[in-house]
Amino acid sequence: MKNKNGAKSFFKKLQPFVLITVGSFLIAASVNLIYDPQKISIGGFNGLSIILKEIAARLGFEVPIWALYAVLNVPVFISAWFVLGKKFIFRTIYGVVCFTAALYLIPTYDICHGDIILAVVFGAVFDGVGNSLVFKANTTTGGTDLVAAMIRTRLRHYSMPQILFVVNALIVAGGAFTFGVRSGMYAAISIYISAKVCDFSLEGLRVGKMVYIISADYITVAERVMNEMERGVTGISTTGMYTSEERKMLLCVIGRKELARLKAIVAEVDPGAFIIVSDVREAFGEGFEKYDPEKLS
Repeated sequence: MKNKNGAKSFFKKLQPFVLITVGSFLIAASVNLIYDPQKISIGGFNGLSIILKEIAARLGFEVPIWALYAVLNVPVFISAWFVLGKKFIFRTIYGVVCFTAALYLIPTYDICHGDIILAVVFGAVFDGVGNSLVFKANTTTGGTDLVAAMIRTRLRHYSMPQILFVVNALIVAGGAFTFGVRSGMYAAISIYISAKVCDFSLEGLRVGKMVYIISADYITVAERVMNEMERGVTGISTTGMYTSEERKMLLCVIGRKELARLKAIVAEVDPGAFIIVSDVREAFGEGFEKYDPEKLS
């Protein structure tokens, strides 16, 4: 039993490094196999490295992306050490080293063979999934994430996503200036898709539906939902302003696949019931994922 617990603890400690490694190679693949050959700057130090590589080439110098990425991170890490503290920096060291190594190991090759639409879509998928894996390990691959974190120490009234948006927008604008407006427009589309893919990868399995049900026979509806679906139901006291009638409005959080079944139950009990359905970004507790305060994703 002790050996099993030891092995379980070992694999739990190893898991973040596996996620960071796989995620870093996916992001690096999007850079070297898709974005760089297509001259698309997608924001972040990845995109900035692509821009600097092109500028160096125009000046007659051949500089690899991995070297540019590493050099860009050095002053950022030194600054972040003093601004954010060494504990924060240590969490990202492996991510930066792993991603830089991945950029070095993966050759530059156009797997999309000049198809800009394929590049925008599949580059975003690789980048989005890769970032989600790194985020699940509670770290980053450095770059603009660290820059945004340092800026926020001075501008507390702005959120990290807001600061990141501005920083990455400036890099995309630089890419548009270097490679042309058309490339910048494609980069904006790819960033949007990448963000959606990353969000889905992080939250897709735990996104649910919040359902409000207003029914004259709310007792029967609640009993059937609790018994047949094994979901908790909360009754909220409400008053109809038109009829001045008091009744209970039911609140229930369910999985996405359970929505059709819930609608069927309500329709069978009270076809005239009023139902409101909205998305739930996260749900923790009984019947859903257990809350872990150490998770950043």
